[in-house]
Amino acid sequence: MKKVLLIGGLAIAGLTMTSYTFAQGETNITVADGVKITLPKGFTTNIVAENLGKPRHLSINNDGSMYVKLARPVDGKGVLYLKESNGKYKVVNGFGNYGGTGIFIKNGYLYASSNQEVFRYKLNNKNEVIDTQSPETIVTGLKMGRQHETKSIVIDNNDNIYVNVGAYSNSCQEQDRKTGSKGIPGCPLLDSAGGIWQFKTTKLNQTYGQGVRYATGLRNVVGLDWNHITNSLFVMQHGRDQLNTLFPELYDAKANAELPAECLYELKKGDNAGWPFAYYDPFQKKNIQAPEYGGDGKKPASTAFINPTVAFPAHLAPNGLLFYTGNQFPAKYKNGAFIAFHGSWNRTPEKQEGFYVAFVPFKDGKPAGEWEIFANGFAGSDNITSASQAVYRPCGLAQGPDGSIYVTDDKKGTIFKISYNGK
Repeated sequence: MKKVLLIGGLAIAGLTMTSYTFAQGETNITVADGVKITLPKGFTTNIVAENLGKPRHLSINNDGSMYVKLARPVDGKGVLYLKESNGKYKVVNGFGNYGGTGIFIKNGYLYASSNQEVFRYKLNNKNEVIDTQSPETIVTGLKMGRQHETKSIVIDNNDNIYVNVGAYSNSCQEQDRKTGSKGIPGCPLLDSAGGIWQFKTTKLNQTYGQGVRYATGLRNVVGLDWNHITNSLFVMQHGRDQLNTLFPELYDAKANAELPAECLYELKKGDNAGWPFAYYDPFQKKNIQAPEYGGDGKKPASTAFINPTVAFPAHLAPNGLLFYTGNQFPAKYKNGAFIAFHGSWNRTPEKQEGFYVAFVPFKDGKPAGEWEIFANGFAGSDNITSASQAVYRPCGLAQGPDGSIYVTDDKKGTIFKISYNGK
């Protein structure tokens, strides 16, 4: 399968992911269970926490302590507070009887999301939550279905919090994931899902009516980050599934494995990324009208839909996005984007792909070169036919105060630290 990069509307076919080599050389580091993590030369990694349950996103304080959000509570605790001792992080506190994904530290508060609400907790001068039992509710009543239910969050520099509300549907069919079922006209669920909503961090108990539907046409966003160079929101969308199984007369199994692209978008208020009416085809280099809405695999979609900033191969499940602002890594990484790919389940007959951390170099707020696989080997094998075979599955990303980055794994409950030592 080819690696495809979209920059400025131009798609470039690259090396296959299985034969990719690092331009600067590479190093292999055994972490546990015989798993070797491959990194560019000069980088190192180690496991700093284990057996945490299913850690999703994490946020790190300026003293190096961290808060971790669990997909499901463990012993009634969905938020963990960890502190470092002798190179390892230990849980010193846990609270919040709700699962989810989103967590973020800003201006003396810890923000955390359940699948329907966003809370905030006041921190003391030691970065500890003052009252773990009585958080303030910032947003309530968010739509939750049986899929794409978690709420990822990020905060800008103007007291705005951005919340993903994933679509509780694959492609807004009259009968979800049923062969040949047509799309619901207008896709009414877009009024409360399938996009990014903006709320104020300074107001309590906000609902949809008090927020702003900041961007729409996004099936599901898990990884998102605020870019301080462009002063704008970037998100990674999970693309739709099952083109071949739902419309076998239009798509073969190979197309099903390679379409649509997983897309990095820069979002402005009012943007529409096209779901469910369109998907991005990296080979045709354009948005294509979805088959549920009269598409045939070639018909261009409306020009009202935005194009991605970068298009990645299909079905890799991008769950973490981080713009690197530290000084520890070499200059090429400054202000570039790291993406944690959780790994695919639906690329058959191709093997499953992902299970790595990728990097896109940026300059002046724009991509400045081909994306590359930065940290690979988490799956423990190059021949994964089912996601369940992966040893580790990258999910969340965060930057530490020393410029290292941290990667969560929600398969075994692990946190990895990646640092640069120049050796």
